[in-house]
Amino acid sequence: MTANVQNPPLPSGPTQAAPARKLSWREKRWARRRRRRWVEEVTGWLLVPVIVLGAYWIVNTILEGLGTSLPAIVQGVQTIISSQL
Repeated sequence: MTANVQNPPLPSGPTQAAPARKLSWREKRWARRRRRRWVEEVTGWLLVPVIVLGAYWIVNTILEGLGTSLPAIVQGVQTIISSQL
């Protein structure tokens, strides 16, 4: 019974791709630069807010240690400016 079945020829197997060519030193350098820039961007997006919040916290702590606060200093500056007008 199986002799009556007409099977199409099997497709040929996947051809071997040519081996990838080695990158030149310029291409390697470009890839390193691209990765470094990406890492620097991510690091910047993470570290800048941390630095800004840390600076605010340090300034706020110093001012509290001196017995004042940032809103009090802003109000004093506004009072000085408004009295000069």
